[in-house]
Amino acid sequence: MWSGPRNISTAMMRAFENRDDTQVVDEPFYAYYLHTTGIVHPMNREVIASQPTDWRAVANSLSADCEDVPVVYQKHMTHHMLPAIDLGWTRGLRNCFLIRDPLYVVNSYAKKRDSITQDDIGIRRQFELYSDLSEITGQEIPVVDAAQFLLNPQRHLQAMCAHFGIAFSPKMLSWPRGRRDSDGVWAAHWYEVVERSTGFQPFTAPQVHLNPPQRRIADEADEYYQLLLAKSLAL
Repeated sequence: MWSGPRNISTAMMRAFENRDDTQVVDEPFYAYYLHTTGIVHPMNREVIASQPTDWRAVANSLSADCEDVPVVYQKHMTHHMLPAIDLGWTRGLRNCFLIRDPLYVVNSYAKKRDSITQDDIGIRRQFELYSDLSEITGQEIPVVDAAQFLLNPQRHLQAMCAHFGIAFSPKMLSWPRGRRDSDGVWAAHWYEVVERSTGFQPFTAPQVHLNPPQRRIADEADEYYQLLLAKSLAL
């Protein structure tokens, strides 16, 4: 699952982890991204210490994870996928993209970090990866828009499961409150809302308050969001 930040990506991971047959992997390229770019995020040292910083080691581990478990759900942040990464390891995986209106993404991200760049929100990179992975894998890759999903989670989850050839489970619609051992160490900073949740919250358009630089970032990202939105999963 290829997502940008401040989406429903962690809640979606919860839904899949609550299945009886599924193992989840939370943002495995995060340490590589921070170590390689030198960008400082909250809990920087803890994140880097918690994962391999060589993308090859990460990719190899992701391939190995798929050998003994019926379903492996990999949650990836698109901005973590730097150009140096060879995406050949994705050929054996089924891919899906989770998108969100950039106005909402920037609005949410601004509450967690003081400065924001176009690369931080990952939407342009998301479109680039969609194009690259479509060519590499030859797949018709589904796109799920967060707002549309939240209007009818069960219908979307059923369509997603059908697309990937796995049985839908009603357990995907709710989960126990709290943190998981599978959560990245960064959960202490980023996962407060999802830790209080027990299911997907109904969609309500948030109040958007952006300053001019933040608005420009959202406006620039909208072109790529609209291109991906046009490929939304048919229900």
